[in-house]
Amino acid sequence: MTDYQKDNYTISTDKTRLDTVAIHDYLSNESYWAKGRSMEAVLRSIDHSLCFGLYFGRVQVGFARVISDFTTFAYLADVYILEGHRGKGHAKWMLETIMSYPQLQGLRRFMLATKDAHKLYAQYGFKSLSNVDRWMEVFKE
Repeated sequence: MTDYQKDNYTISTDKTRLDTVAIHDYLSNESYWAKGRSMEAVLRSIDHSLCFGLYFGRVQVGFARVISDFTTFAYLADVYILEGHRGKGHAKWMLETIMSYPQLQGLRRFMLATKDAHKLYAQYGFKSLSNVDRWMEVFKE
């Protein structure tokens, strides 16, 4: 578990600090990608991911998780910052923290999906898929 400090904010990988009720509320009710996600699914996804909580004091104001084998592949998911804390560089700080996290170095592929934050993620090396014809998916709504 690691903590990073900046002003009155902390990024922590300590899962015991996560406010799972707040995470579920945001993902299930506010996000465009996880509407209606059950609390059970949120808890299972947290259990099987490297999680990054963003805190203002003791209150959780952001979240991101990485699904990875820590050797060749990682997928960044469920990234959010609460509206009252946006526009202050916290998303960039969180991405810098994730992208420099020791266990995530040397990966061959790091992926994510986004509807509207391409410019943000491009600053950290993410780009559109190359060789799109090689990728396949099973997608269930």
